[in-house]
Amino acid sequence: MARVKGGPKTHLRRKKVLKMAKGYYGSKHLLYKTAKEQVMHSLNYAYAHRRERKSDFRKLWIRRINAACRMHDISYSRFMNGLKVANINLNRKMLAEIAIANPDDFKSLVDQAKKALAK
Repeated sequence: MARVKGGPKTHLRRKKVLKMAKGYYGSKHLLYKTAKEQVMHSLNYAYAHRRERKSDFRKLWIRRINAACRMHDISYSRFMNGLKVANINLNRKMLAEIAIANPDDFKSLVDQAKKALAK
């Protein structure tokens, strides 16, 4: 049986993998076999972490809101419940932005939430 060397298609495929492996440590950016393994792992990690990023940001926003709430003597859960009772519909991303950029506006939100809880 004749030996198959691999033509232009094989060369282009290998070149594409090595291009994707640029910047990897050691032989992972030089040798095709190890580069292909690492690229496949990297693509899997990227896929998984694109989904994880959403929950990471939500956790960050909750921490920021909680820290701002604690400065005004209210817990995060009571604040969010107060907003719900007061019928103020702001998502956590916006609340975190307000807490950082406009502390005075956030204070007014906290006051409205406290008022709604008192009723």
